[in-house]
Amino acid sequence: MLTRKQHDLLLFIHNRLRVSGISPSFEEMKLALDLKSKSGIHRLIKALEERGFIRRLPNRARALEVIRLPENRTDSNQQEKKVRENFSLPKAHNDVVELPLHGRIAAGLPIEALEGQSTLSVPPALLGNGDHYALEVAGDSMVEAGIFDGDFILIRQTDEAHEGEIIVALIDNSDATLKYFHREGRMIRLDPANRAYAPMRYDASRIGIQGRLVGLLRRY
Repeated sequence: MLTRKQHDLLLFIHNRLRVSGISPSFEEMKLALDLKSKSGIHRLIKALEERGFIRRLPNRARALEVIRLPENRTDSNQQEKKVRENFSLPKAHNDVVELPLHGRIAAGLPIEALEGQSTLSVPPALLGNGDHYALEVAGDSMVEAGIFDGDFILIRQTDEAHEGEIIVALIDNSDATLKYFHREGRMIRLDPANRAYAPMRYDASRIGIQGRLVGLLRRY
């Protein structure tokens, strides 16, 4: 059996999802339940999760899913009307995915690939199927492909690449670089997109493919 606050929060989340398609923020939940701090919301969310009423969706900001509702929902219609009156929010397709941001990668001479703990918010429309991660570009060797120093690139994880694709190549298990992929017999050629840089050629055994480019974000 749910407490009154748990019941009210569950209905608030459910009705917000029906109205807008987006989960309410913790600040909005705090105000809706007239609580003094967000820590109370965290406790209520945890309790609803443990009782099997909601679950959190992985890798998404503000993403909750209502699995089931309490049998007594006498206040549901009034609360849904209140949500509609007080909020005008974007539709669910404007939600974001939180991708792991794994440091910086060279678009120039190879540099060490850094594993980071931060994340980058990305519109789902930029991604396809599979697992993805993000990297910050360092260098100017891909400028003729429209990839500049400081850009954030979105990478689909794969260990295979097709001719001419832009990939993340790991050289000798230590240095990562962003380049066009070409195969020449037993050799792999990594081409820049800047005439100031020369192609790089390596025995195929020295190259590990870490993913291919699927998108780009730039901050102005």
